[in-house]
Amino acid sequence: MTEQTRRQLLKTAAAATATLASTALLQATARQADVPKVAGIVTIYRPFSHADVILGKILAGWEQQGGPGPQLKLASLYVDQFVTDDMARDISRRYGIPIFSTIEQALTLGGSSIGVEGVLSIGEHGDYPFSDIGQQLYPRRRFFREISAAFEKHGRVVPVFNDKHLGPAWADGLWMYQEAQRLKIPLLAGSSLPVGYRLQPEILPMNCQLEAAVGIGYSGLDVYGIHALEFLQWHVERRQGAESGVRWVQALKGADIWRAVDDGVVRSDLLAAAFQAVPHVAGADLRQDADAVLFLYEYRDGFRGAQFMFSCATGTGAAFAVRGQPIAVSVFDERTEPKYPHFAYLLKAIEQLVHSGRAPYPVERTLLTGGILDRALTSLHAGGVRRETPELAISYQPVDYPFAQHVSLLKAP
Repeated sequence: MTEQTRRQLLKTAAAATATLASTALLQATARQADVPKVAGIVTIYRPFSHADVILGKILAGWEQQGGPGPQLKLASLYVDQFVTDDMARDISRRYGIPIFSTIEQALTLGGSSIGVEGVLSIGEHGDYPFSDIGQQLYPRRRFFREISAAFEKHGRVVPVFNDKHLGPAWADGLWMYQEAQRLKIPLLAGSSLPVGYRLQPEILPMNCQLEAAVGIGYSGLDVYGIHALEFLQWHVERRQGAESGVRWVQALKGADIWRAVDDGVVRSDLLAAAFQAVPHVAGADLRQDADAVLFLYEYRDGFRGAQFMFSCATGTGAAFAVRGQPIAVSVFDERTEPKYPHFAYLLKAIEQLVHSGRAPYPVERTLLTGGILDRALTSLHAGGVRRETPELAISYQPVDYPFAQHVSLLKAP
């Protein structure tokens, strides 16, 4: 090989290498450009807040330790309250994400048109007042009103995720749902419990012949009541012919709870099975739990819902009677590491919403459970009066959306 030939070959190889590197860079840039941009609309952004454990997975991967994450790009923030341990300003500096002073600006990225492909509205945590019936009045309706107003003004609608229940007051939740219907906004809402891990991953088959169900919950009636009700609803909506809504709601305390159990209104075997399965205070006597509350409600098809809230329980679960089968039990596994991983599975649903433009499971489930909770708290405030609920005649078609399995899916594409 002559020196001239050798030099020509080296030159050709170098050119080919440069071309490959350039192509790879262009492909990576194109992939990055294809990642949908989303706006984060939050009440507060402090460590371990919902803003942190949801948006943080977009920024730092599924486990918030670097590595792969959802195919979403956080492009803007609106923060309603800045707290002493605020993270938003540091996040803004570190990742170059602008914090806007209005929700419209966050959606338009400071421009004159909607500049994002999705909106994550996280109205949870912060200093907000309580209603007479014990609901913390997070500004979810105000957030959604300003989001939908921006869509109308600029002539473009993109998918919206609303963290936890709509409202939380029933009138606000209903308005948000109707506004989304009016503007054809793809809307997903709800908590992480329906999609999170299970200690006992009992799966009721779709369209099963469910005879009775009893749920166990704990902590605050509003803040955790929605978790418990959504977890129970994920299961009971799988019954044959579901879902057509709820006919009446009642909240019971004290001796009225145990009268319902002793009279067979609530199945005592399911209550015992559910409580035995959930984490709870050792040796607890349920009948001595002075803070116990029972949300009792009847669906329009005659099926009865029974959701207990116990101060001696420390976990969420439910027991079910399926015709011809032994009692089935399902218990939520609230893992804390890495960074509350069940929120990663909620974020997977959000990712699907933004990419497809369709909610992966019905927002009506959250509308219904939020309505049950509002009416139950109203009943409790009125001394346990049963409330007829024609407004909760909410029909929807359940879907078999998966929940987190014991083998982690977080590393899957």
